[in-house]
Amino acid sequence: MPITLQALFAPSSLALKFAIKTVLGGGLALWLAMRWGLEQPAWALMTAFIVAQPLSGMVVQKGLARLAGTLVGTFMSVVFIGLFAQTPWLFLITLALWLALCTAASTQLRSAWAYAFVLAGYTAAIIALPAIDHPLQVFDQAVARCTEICLGIFCATATSALLWPMRVEQQLAGQARQAWQNGLQAASAMLGGEDEARKGLLEILGRIVAIDAQREHAWFEGPRGRLRARAIRVLSQKLMVLLRISRSVRRQWRQLDEQQALALGPWLEEVRALLAKPDQASLLLLRQRIWDAAHAEQISSAEHFCLARMTLLLDYAMAASQALEDVEAGRASKEVGEGLAAHHDWSLALLFGSRSALAFLVMSCFWLATAWPSAPGGLVLTCVVCSLFASRENGAQIGLSFLRGILLAIPVAFLVGQIILPQWSSFAMLCLGLGVPLFLGALGMAHPRTGATATSYCLHCIVLVAPLNAMQFGVASMLNSALAMLLGVSAAVLAFRLLVFRHPAWLRRRLRAATQSDLVRLTRRDLRGADTWFGGRMADRLMQLARQVSESPGAERKLWDDGLHGLDIGDELVHLRMCLAVAQAPLGAAEREYLEQLQAVLAQGPAAGRGQRLDAVSEHFIAALQRQPPSDPLRLAEGAVLQLQRSWRKWCHWQEEAHGLA
Repeated sequence: MPITLQALFAPSSLALKFAIKTVLGGGLALWLAMRWGLEQPAWALMTAFIVAQPLSGMVVQKGLARLAGTLVGTFMSVVFIGLFAQTPWLFLITLALWLALCTAASTQLRSAWAYAFVLAGYTAAIIALPAIDHPLQVFDQAVARCTEICLGIFCATATSALLWPMRVEQQLAGQARQAWQNGLQAASAMLGGEDEARKGLLEILGRIVAIDAQREHAWFEGPRGRLRARAIRVLSQKLMVLLRISRSVRRQWRQLDEQQALALGPWLEEVRALLAKPDQASLLLLRQRIWDAAHAEQISSAEHFCLARMTLLLDYAMAASQALEDVEAGRASKEVGEGLAAHHDWSLALLFGSRSALAFLVMSCFWLATAWPSAPGGLVLTCVVCSLFASRENGAQIGLSFLRGILLAIPVAFLVGQIILPQWSSFAMLCLGLGVPLFLGALGMAHPRTGATATSYCLHCIVLVAPLNAMQFGVASMLNSALAMLLGVSAAVLAFRLLVFRHPAWLRRRLRAATQSDLVRLTRRDLRGADTWFGGRMADRLMQLARQVSESPGAERKLWDDGLHGLDIGDELVHLRMCLAVAQAPLGAAEREYLEQLQAVLAQGPAAGRGQRLDAVSEHFIAALQRQPPSDPLRLAEGAVLQLQRSWRKWCHWQEEAHGLA
């Protein structure tokens, strides 16, 4: 069955509940708006559909973000009209710059609060553009829009919380267990050096980032939701470190000779088998056995380093299992985890902001050149689509889905608004005429693959029908509005198609520069939360590289390996600094000199002929470590210095092989 027919005629029970809640919330908002005599009741109805989400915590957070963005956008619209009402060109240019700024800012947040910047951008256009001919009425219009939007937010939130409430925190337990299982499987695959380890790493990074985003929604669902959110944060941190340690074990394994690898092979296989079916008691027992083996008298330094890292891997496997138990039990973790940091790419934000500004200015020129009365409606829609989708790398595809929704809405709105409703004259009849097509649209909104088109369909049905206390019917007016909408969305999609820069060399240079900057900061950054700070930012970059790989398969190995080399260097650097912090040895000037030299080398970046630059300083620092009284942290620090040296040499050698990628 086609996906559209399946969403409409074979919906799940969850989709039916979502559609009922959405339509009831919208109907309540519309009734109250009409009852109180608000100027544009359709805005209250549209807001209820815009903030509709299947989970109650998501509705609350999205509603709060929309409210904050609406207030800021309302204030800026009054400012723009007050300053530039007499100079249309300057007004439009200023509005385009504001839209670009909000779009760029929304790309820098990996959370639902990015929606506040989106709203701040297009709310200013929604209020200011219709008021340009009547600037003295802008304050009244701003107050009216705020009132209607707040009413829609309140009604959508109330119906979501009271009718079949589906809480995010109840979903987190299952998602956390799946992420935990995938994390242990990915760690096991990395230990074996299997080809599928790359795919497993990308999958678990995506799951960790997704569950960390869900954690924000659970925060708005009461004390239990906040406890689970804290436990999720700890789980994400432990899984990130688990992946780091598993890669470091494999790197250390490559330094063993054939006889040493044969001797440690049973330990490695036992660790991999236990990661496949873990339990706390077995993990603890195996950890103690490996730790005892690492301190045997006849063992070499390379074997000691490898076994010690295996024990560290098992420590974090147990910590991740404990964090999972805390999530499932809904209790606070004993540790305070740091949230995942996000990679901020200002050059990409500038590109996305330019998309919004370009599309807006093109439609502005069309409006000023034609003086078409319906053009402001298309201009508003350009702002809406650009604000929502310009920060998406697949913005053009989503824009086309939005366009399909408008094409579906036009005949439905014509039937309802121009043929059926003129024959009916009560609110109940209005609900019947408009509620049935909106209910079908809400069923489509509940399905991920039809959500964008169905949302656009619902919103534009409401706009074209325009329910009021005193309805006005006009085919010419409706068709002009529909044509303006199509032009507005087309301008946005055209901007998305034109302003695209996906050259692999540019992407590699940009992400390499960000990685180098983070590596330099890791040499002096506070160790508290350093794992999640670096791991979260690198997860974003690796997922960007993976998206580029899907579009440029020929550059797959080069792009992906470049990111992994940077990840390995950062992991070893964090490991080294943690070992030194635990050892608390009086290294003083030797440690400071090593980190300063390392910082200088990392700042210059890897290149052909630079592979030996860490050799001398590494030997000097290892000698300083060996002069200290022997201890396990110092032996692990010595192994980390050697791994940093080898990883740097390997990264520079990779540059020689990959020369010419640009």
